[in-house]
Amino acid sequence: MCVQDGEQAGEDHIEKNVDNSIRVSWPLHCDLLNAHMDNKEKDSSFRTPSDQISVANSSPVFDGHGGKSAAQFVRDHLPRVIVEDADFPLELEKVVTRSFLEIDAEFARSCSTESSLSSGTTALTAIILGRSLLVANAGDCRAVLSRGGGAIEMSKDHRPLCIKERKRIESLGGYIDDGYLNGQLGVTRALGNWHLQGMKEINGKGGPLSAEPELKLITLTKEDEFLIIGSDGIWDVFRSQNAVDFARRRLQEHNDVKQCCKEVIGEAIKRGATDNLTVVMICFHSEPPAPMVVERPRVRRSISAEGLQNLKCLLEG
Repeated sequence: MCVQDGEQAGEDHIEKNVDNSIRVSWPLHCDLLNAHMDNKEKDSSFRTPSDQISVANSSPVFDGHGGKSAAQFVRDHLPRVIVEDADFPLELEKVVTRSFLEIDAEFARSCSTESSLSSGTTALTAIILGRSLLVANAGDCRAVLSRGGGAIEMSKDHRPLCIKERKRIESLGGYIDDGYLNGQLGVTRALGNWHLQGMKEINGKGGPLSAEPELKLITLTKEDEFLIIGSDGIWDVFRSQNAVDFARRRLQEHNDVKQCCKEVIGEAIKRGATDNLTVVMICFHSEPPAPMVVERPRVRRSISAEGLQNLKCLLEG
């Protein structure tokens, strides 16, 4: 199940909720399309010119597994915990990391009193504050920034085959079996999953499944065109640069962020995606991306005097 902040994680219905994101003093344009493979979808939109960025906005995506409770719990509480932290927004990176861990602990307490809540979720949130963009990720959702048409990955996929993650896992007593964390999970960072033995805590210490997000903070520039946030189902069939190229072409055709998200989803399905699909797009300009100018390499060619004379004779007939 994929859940985006501000939406209801319903069962068997189609609901479109336009402009349900946090409204701020600048006209940020973002579009969300959450398309489950059983034809459930949701969307929203907003956009900002890069020279008017001034206030905070958050665009999180949560992709649940083993049930919907964890994704709904994190969706409902994470934004509140972040903004209510006494150090927000001055120490944004510390606040976001602390909030992920705090929400994970809160969900553990809820599961201890109601076992039916047992489940897990990956989480990725992109926070724009002033001209700063912070992406925090725990799991295999991905955020990709288009800067002048080039793809910049703002997050890393936390999967068992990642060498860095494998080393971290093994140092904490975990193991990788057939591409799965402890033979059970296809991700190495997530919130929830407290019901899985040996995942979260071992002898009072942190377990191999971590809820701590990896962070990437950059300063937005005029070359930054848009941000794509997608659940893992998108990236199963799109490479990051391929997704940026596809989105740029569509925005150049119609400059409709909502339609572009739908086309990304449609293309993913054509390419054989079988997982639930979520796409969020945040555009930083009101105009469509400018066509890329590809400079042809300058190659110096020389011709001998004899060759030049032969060419003149040929041209003169």
